[in-house]
Amino acid sequence: MHISSGRWLYGLFLALLTAVLWGVLPIKLKQVLQVMDPVTVTWFRLLVSGSILLAYLAASRRLPAFRPLGKKGAWLLLLAIASLTANYVLYLVGLNLLSPGTTQLVIQVAPILLLISSLFVFRERFSLGQGLGLLVLLVGFALFFNQRLDELLNSLTAYTTGVLTVLLAAFVWAFYGLAQKQLLTVWNSLQVMMVIYLACALLLTPWAHPLQALELSPLQGWLLLACCLNTLVAYGAFAEALAHWEASRVSAALAITPLVTFISVALAVSWWPEYVQPEQINWLAYAGAVLVVMGSALTALGPSLLTGWRARKARLAALA
Repeated sequence: MHISSGRWLYGLFLALLTAVLWGVLPIKLKQVLQVMDPVTVTWFRLLVSGSILLAYLAASRRLPAFRPLGKKGAWLLLLAIASLTANYVLYLVGLNLLSPGTTQLVIQVAPILLLISSLFVFRERFSLGQGLGLLVLLVGFALFFNQRLDELLNSLTAYTTGVLTVLLAAFVWAFYGLAQKQLLTVWNSLQVMMVIYLACALLLTPWAHPLQALELSPLQGWLLLACCLNTLVAYGAFAEALAHWEASRVSAALAITPLVTFISVALAVSWWPEYVQPEQINWLAYAGAVLVVMGSALTALGPSLLTGWRARKARLAALA
């Protein structure tokens, strides 16, 4: 079992760096999607990230061996490739129809679905704290969509389609998360991501249109490059954060990602109003976004909170 290094402050810094990188990503992607289609943007992101990882692992003589996977591992790898490809494309299709903040908030469902799936696949426990966190998250979503609940429930508009598409992206990501969790018993995280990224890019090649990159403005070209590097750097920071801090606390820190997106959108609107559109939501929706973040964090911290409470109870009992 992995034990964190104890450098929690460094782990916190890396987790916050990941949250910032993931938080600003949909704003950059939104600009690139004005010219390029979701499949092609995904193809570029995966190909660049996977190629950099391939060069690094080849130089360090740590390329993965496929023989240890076996038949079961091969099927898990195929599931991870198909799921992550669908997740990346569906996320961008949804982003095309929604604002960055809404997209980033809805995708918060993904780790919750992974948690629920783990209850059945890995027989993991669901604590009272996690149940409370899930309830807070659902209330938060109800408040966030307060202006458009009738539209979501009674009509299939572009907004509704966008929300459903991002929810589907979150759903298929849960399958990816389950498959990757098993693959990590054979390969390390960099090896897993290199193979999956390059395989996903290969899978999308027939539908990608690389020449669309020539139609990008200089600003959009730099943003596309930033999106590609974001995929690599953010994941690297996330993996390193797990080496220095408990996974539950890293997940809780990453729950602030939607708030980073909302703050980034507000700043971008004030700095570059000709490029970025403001979020069209009221104060109740912002309060709902905060509750979603709190619910996600509480769900992530649920098991460790229960363990800490039991430890304190045992100490008090020993002193009595």
